[in-house]
Amino acid sequence: MSVTTGALLALTACGGGADPAPSTGVGGPIAVVATDTECRVAVTTAPAGTITFAITNQGTKLNEFYVYAEGDRIMGEVENVGAGLSREFHVEIREPGTYETACKPGMVGDGIRAAFTVTGDAPAARSDNELLAQAVTGYHRWVSAQADEFLTETGKFVTLVKAGEVEKAKALYPTARSYWERIEPVAESFADLDPLIDGREDVVAEGMEFTGYHRLEKDLWVDGLQADTNAMADRLLADVTQLVTKVKATELNALQLANGSKALLDEIATGKITGEEERYSHTDLWDFEANFEGSKAAIAQLRPFLEDKDPQLVAAIDASSTALGELLESYRVGDGFALYTDLTPADIKKLTDALDDFAEQVAKVAGIVAAG
Repeated sequence: MSVTTGALLALTACGGGADPAPSTGVGGPIAVVATDTECRVAVTTAPAGTITFAITNQGTKLNEFYVYAEGDRIMGEVENVGAGLSREFHVEIREPGTYETACKPGMVGDGIRAAFTVTGDAPAARSDNELLAQAVTGYHRWVSAQADEFLTETGKFVTLVKAGEVEKAKALYPTARSYWERIEPVAESFADLDPLIDGREDVVAEGMEFTGYHRLEKDLWVDGLQADTNAMADRLLADVTQLVTKVKATELNALQLANGSKALLDEIATGKITGEEERYSHTDLWDFEANFEGSKAAIAQLRPFLEDKDPQLVAAIDASSTALGELLESYRVGDGFALYTDLTPADIKKLTDALDDFAEQVAKVAGIVAAG
């Protein structure tokens, strides 16, 4: 692909049940029909600026839709599109060039990809709202601090693993990973490093090596320390070091804050509330809390803007956030949480319902930010 590395793209998304309208070709939504085997994008060329996609999942599996830039850099994504559901979102691309779109039926693999061309001159940044500018600055500062802590705690974790301190490494594992989970929308945008650091064992089926935190999780909880465990630990630290450098150099915009807040809640819905993420340690509620905190951090930076534009939405977000936070706290045990395997189906349903209520309100934020 040929696209300027510094290209900026932002994504907003909202739920919906109706089929997307066909593309009008003049500012209308570009229809994307996703099935279990196809990804039909109605229009594959659009002028630089804000581009709207409307995705309908006509398959039987959960699906995702991505926009990639050069080097598989994830510039925008919509996750957790259930069968029969639709999502509409706006993508702001300021650099003309060749990108790729991709649907991921079952949310696995490289996706069903196609080229997408952005033409014309790069427009100016979409908003000069001072409150949004302050939100971006504040959030970038917060993300950078979290990234530094992620590197520090990963270093401690690697030291414990290499010293054979299994129980101490187990105790630190969910805490160290929490920094990744808080900034996941930014961290996972580097598609070359994301599966190396956070890939689950499923990546083997996709032709990749099983490395990173989850490989060491399996060694600590299931297989015991292996002959290559120390090498895997060193590799994790090297990958995290590289990631942190990239994260701190990343340019962000207000739409990415809004979309990232919702994306973190999708992460909980598709990986944490199911027990799939931490399948060996069962420390999923630590991840749940970290994703929740990351979502709230983005909203907190956008709060002055939202209070100006829609104070009723801010009140609704606050109420649903408080309810979810209090429910999550009820599962706290000591400095951590109950293991996922200790939860009952009734517990999982209560958490899911509270998460859905919060996510419903947060999903409205991106549209408000997009309107400026």
